[in-house]
Amino acid sequence: MAIPRILALLCLMAGLACPAIAQDRDSALSAGDRAAIRETIQAQVDAFRRDDDETAFGLASPGIQGLFGNPAVFMEMVRQGYRPVYRPRAFTFGPIVILNGVPTQTANVTGPDGRAVRALYPMTRLPDGHWRIDGCSLEAPDEHQA
Repeated sequence: MAIPRILALLCLMAGLACPAIAQDRDSALSAGDRAAIRETIQAQVDAFRRDDDETAFGLASPGIQGLFGNPAVFMEMVRQGYRPVYRPRAFTFGPIVILNGVPTQTANVTGPDGRAVRALYPMTRLPDGHWRIDGCSLEAPDEHQA
């Protein structure tokens, strides 16, 4: 039962980035917001490295949490479909761009197999002001042209 949910989410998350056209960087975001977005993503990558299911799941948006229901199912999806961000050899942030009207943090990632990918993290701001990760799509670095 978990596999169909995982496949559905993977398709959904891949679809978010594929038709998207990058727009200018979001100048409306404050330096504090940009830093908070990066800190949120870095904290999740660090949690993945420690296999800290609870923390990694807690940094996902309410929509993502609702899709998976619990940290164990979420982490199994990450382990199976997102090895580069689950166990990156290298992870560096790129610019924050607007994709489909959403602030999206880009990152250059080298996966455990040595292959480079670009990660796109659409972000959502909670009513309390905290930022949460609303998905992730991975693509070859030359597939996305801004």
